[in-house]
Amino acid sequence: MSANQSGADARRDGRDESVTERSDRNWTEILQELRVIQTGTQILTGFLLTLAFQPRFTELDQYQVVLYLTLVGAAVLATALALAPVSLHRALFGRKVKPQLVTTSDRLLKVTLVVVSLTLIGTAMLIFDVVVGRSAGITAGALAAVVAASLWVVLPAIARKFLSHD
Repeated sequence: MSANQSGADARRDGRDESVTERSDRNWTEILQELRVIQTGTQILTGFLLTLAFQPRFTELDQYQVVLYLTLVGAAVLATALALAPVSLHRALFGRKVKPQLVTTSDRLLKVTLVVVSLTLIGTAMLIFDVVVGRSAGITAGALAAVVAASLWVVLPAIARKFLSHD
């Protein structure tokens, strides 16, 4: 974000803050969001990892095993993505690049949300597939996709439209 962009943002939202103050505030907000997503991601990853050690795991068919392994990979990726901004901060600490760190971390957090949503959708598919059957699994996955898209894409778009001060 350039100084002009930051100044324009400050005028638009009524905040009287420097580029550094804005970057510090945005970084703090990103850290709070990361804390929330890391907790959920770690719980989901832990749940998935324990499944392989359950007695019924050997009863999974090829589709279920492939879906399970894909979900474990996605959960690990989501965890790594959610931790990446912290690693970047450590690597870039004291180099006066906080605006770029905030921008990069924002992008990483958005990708993390996509991977987490795919993991949630797939987890719903797997559980319903194992417990009820393939059709139920596909239905549960589709419904989870609709819920995730509604809450994480549509709702924010509506909120931006109606809550925008432009």
